[in-house]
Amino acid sequence: MKSSWSISERLCLFVASGFGIGLFAPFAPGTFGSAAGVALAYFTTRLPLAWQIAAAAALAVAAVPICSAAERILGVKDDGRIVADEWMLFPVAVIGIPVSSLPWWNMAAFFVVVRVLDILKPPPAWQMQSVKGGLGIVLDDLAANLYSLGVNWALYVYLFR
Repeated sequence: MKSSWSISERLCLFVASGFGIGLFAPFAPGTFGSAAGVALAYFTTRLPLAWQIAAAAALAVAAVPICSAAERILGVKDDGRIVADEWMLFPVAVIGIPVSSLPWWNMAAFFVVVRVLDILKPPPAWQMQSVKGGLGIVLDDLAANLYSLGVNWALYVYLFR
């Protein structure tokens, strides 16, 4: 990291980069950054449904200023090193699914669904990227994760249960 960044800027970049993962991922930082979201989602799915929804909403809202600040610090629109949108929104994709009672490979399948839909960005997710700042960084991932929630629920109901 640049030595002239303040402590608060370094802390912001640490969180925005998925605790450093986005800064040092050899390729596909969003995929590597989503890994932190898997652990977060595992714990949020252990909460009662209303708390899962509240936690996912709070994380999505908190991601906006983190991504905005990181974008400002790095000076690049939606810099690939910013992965807070991936890890902080991953819990949205598994709301209500009892992940802790499923085999590990089910979460791996949910992870693949999230990554594929985040990369493909079906409409209107693709168009949301044009929104400026952290809101734009987060909105496209929120849309992709909501699509993922539907697909993951279908996987759970029809294949994993």
